Amino acid sequence: MKVAIVGCGLIGRKRALALQGEHRVVAVADVVRERAQALAGAAGCAARTWRDAVTDSQVDVVVVATTNNCLAPVTLAAIEAGKHVLVEKPAARNTGELQPVVEAAGRRGVIVQVGFNHRYHPALQKARELVDAGTLGPLLFVRGRYGHGGRIGYDREWRADPEVAGGGELLDQGVHLIDLARWFLGDFDQVLGHADTYFWDMPVEDNGFLLLHTPARQTAWLHASCSEWKNLFSLEVYGRLGKLQVDGLGGSYGIERLAWYRMPEQMGPPETTIWEYPGEDRSWMLEMRTLARAIEAGRPLGPTLEDARAALEIVERVYRLSGR
Repeated sequence: MKVAIVGCGLIGRKRALALQGEHRVVAVADVVRERAQALAGAAGCAARTWRDAVTDSQVDVVVVATTNNCLAPVTLAAIEAGKHVLVEKPAARNTGELQPVVEAAGRRGVIVQVGFNHRYHPALQKARELVDAGTLGPLLFVRGRYGHGGRIGYDREWRADPEVAGGGELLDQGVHLIDLARWFLGDFDQVLGHADTYFWDMPVEDNGFLLLHTPARQTAWLHASCSEWKNLFSLEVYGRLGKLQVDGLGGSYGIERLAWYRMPEQMGPPETTIWEYPGEDRSWMLEMRTLARAIEAGRPLGPTLEDARAALEIVERVYRLSGR
């Protein structure tokens, strides 16, 4: 496929690297001209305005890797130009911004995939495979924690600006936890939670706590934090026959690891199997492969705008409960 990348920061560059050898970047755009020119030079393509990039007749797919305030407008323009889209999470700052995008995608019949790339990490893929095979029996609850410690000046970056980001940690790492919990348990009909700012001097939350319930009385307890002084990712999926525990995402989060604890009939200490995945992060490449297959099949195969809307609805309800 021929791809345009709008947003040439860290994530845009990762997306470009994930395309190498399978697809071709033919246009890039960024509000910072120097960033666009640097990625264009590496990809061997032209740096354009974002409107020119998304309407270019040779472009098949637009990757939208901008700040949150631009995700929905750029995606909408690409859809109206008849392009398929991979848009980074959370896909919009709120559900109001997302609704016109959902309507346009349905009207134009294009594939829009949302960048919930954590679904494509090997430990989580293996966990989903084990759940689907029935190894845990009926699922009971999910417990998830995700956080980082920020950096000097973090409270002055765009993620701390509500006009640009739309919210704080719940819209950043929190939506990944929500998406993964929904991926395993399904939709939640009851939402409780609290979002607050404990450490950083910024008008958006640095911690978010969620307690979610499905109609089948399954529960997800989730905590997202940017005052987590040792970077952390942990997701536990509990069933009647045992549990799965994913720790780490590679890099500063530690080696990615899946533990399967099988409860014997007599109970007591579980039987344990552990997998470790020390290699490079291939989730970005696997996401694009899923998008390519979806385009070929003419139907979504990965996270959709509806998944993004479900996550945003939960975040918005917690904001309301927290008086934000």
